[in-house]
Amino acid sequence: MINDATLAESIRRLRLGERATLAQAMTLIESRHPGHQALSTTLLDAIMPFTGHALRLGITGTPGAGKSTFLEAFGMLLIRHGLRVAVIAVDPSSPVSGGSILGDKTRMTELARSDAAFIRPVPSSGHLGGTSQRAHELMLLCEAAGFDVVIVETVGVGQSEIEVARMVDCFVSLQIAGGGDELQGIKKGIMEMADLIVINKDDGDNRPNVAIARHMYESALHILRRKYEEWQPQVLACSALEKRGIEEIWQTIADFRSALTASGRLAQVRQQQSVEWLQKQTEESVLRLLFTRTEFDRYFHQMLQAVKNNDLSPRTGLRHINEFLQHQYFE
Repeated sequence: MINDATLAESIRRLRLGERATLAQAMTLIESRHPGHQALSTTLLDAIMPFTGHALRLGITGTPGAGKSTFLEAFGMLLIRHGLRVAVIAVDPSSPVSGGSILGDKTRMTELARSDAAFIRPVPSSGHLGGTSQRAHELMLLCEAAGFDVVIVETVGVGQSEIEVARMVDCFVSLQIAGGGDELQGIKKGIMEMADLIVINKDDGDNRPNVAIARHMYESALHILRRKYEEWQPQVLACSALEKRGIEEIWQTIADFRSALTASGRLAQVRQQQSVEWLQKQTEESVLRLLFTRTEFDRYFHQMLQAVKNNDLSPRTGLRHINEFLQHQYFE
């Protein structure tokens, strides 16, 4: 474990891309131990000048879309192009230990064995939407360690898609055809967030279904307002199992990056992401501090009990809490 005495040496080793040191740094960042907070902050401040050079990708998709198979095929393609790839796979938390179930790493065996790749399963820890609270900081560590492409894979459950889309450069939605999921994807607004839609499992008897789904997505994209005026979202098909269509996906992502970089939009997007991250973390920090005040915690639970007993409506309970806050802390 990284400590005060080894911090400088650990940063040097991290900059050299040592995977064991990167894993230790991630463990430190994820730690909730109060004694680790100052050290992790110092570590992040030290690496900031070495961040921002990687392509940040978000990958999400419906259950059964083949995300792990796709990520392995995609990651190995990038490695053949001479790139180093880091994958932050946000796993559902174990209901027993609270840790990551680690399913994705066991399914990406070839990628996990490569010296040019690093896979980190991260527990969602019950966070809204399933994405890790620390995913943004883990991306920074990967960038400081010299990885060229950093991928955040989400569990693909609603709110997590929005969270990932707001922390990456390019957001890729992996879909499947033939089960009605293409219509569900259009209804839940995924079209407005995705920079690229990829329909997987374009093989065997499923190819006609993929062609139909691709046409449906393309038609929907043309009537929606663009996320960026510099980029028209694309719909591509692939077979991750047969490793077909993967090269075209990578080229399209590269085109997306070039278009947004040339216009200056990518720099603006990253600045906004940093601001949103700070705002969100500030809100969570303030809430934690508030609940450490004994008088507020006691009053809050009194309101909870009153609402639970149907003595107060939730709205009235909220009004009382707001009045308490105003009187106690802001007068």
